[in-house]
Amino acid sequence: MLNRQHIDPGLYRDAMSRYAGHVQLVTTAMGELRRGVTITAACSVSDNPASVLICLNNTNPKNAIFFRSGVFVLNTLGAHHQAVADAFSGRTALTNDDRFASARFDTLVTGAPVLFDALAAFDCRVTDIKEMPTHNVVFGEVAAVRFSEKHPALIYMNRDYHAL
Repeated sequence: MLNRQHIDPGLYRDAMSRYAGHVQLVTTAMGELRRGVTITAACSVSDNPASVLICLNNTNPKNAIFFRSGVFVLNTLGAHHQAVADAFSGRTALTNDDRFASARFDTLVTGAPVLFDALAAFDCRVTDIKEMPTHNVVFGEVAAVRFSEKHPALIYMNRDYHAL
């Protein structure tokens, strides 16, 4: 059995703030309902089949749509998307409709919203969800992908945005 040590959550968050992460906008839809959340907890899982994972707070009841819809899009943000990242991060008091009005969206295969000019967009079908104490790890098989022009990436580190 592993000897587990309890790490203070605040200390852990302070340490993780020094971990640079690419800023992503994850979106989903179920019927007329849409939801989008700014995240950095996402990564590639496999190229065969093409798969990604995202981590979403499961204590926020608004995120339940991600766990029920069966689809999501992982939209990779560029430095020019900082306002979009803020809109979907909860830093602003925008309504859900205003958040989606802050940028241009369309769809690819699954019907989930795709940021029109995302650096890369991965349109996914959910294949598995692993429940953790505060977050769910959602695995998705990529059904479609789209690229835009190359732009500097939007990175989050030290609790602030940076361009790379």
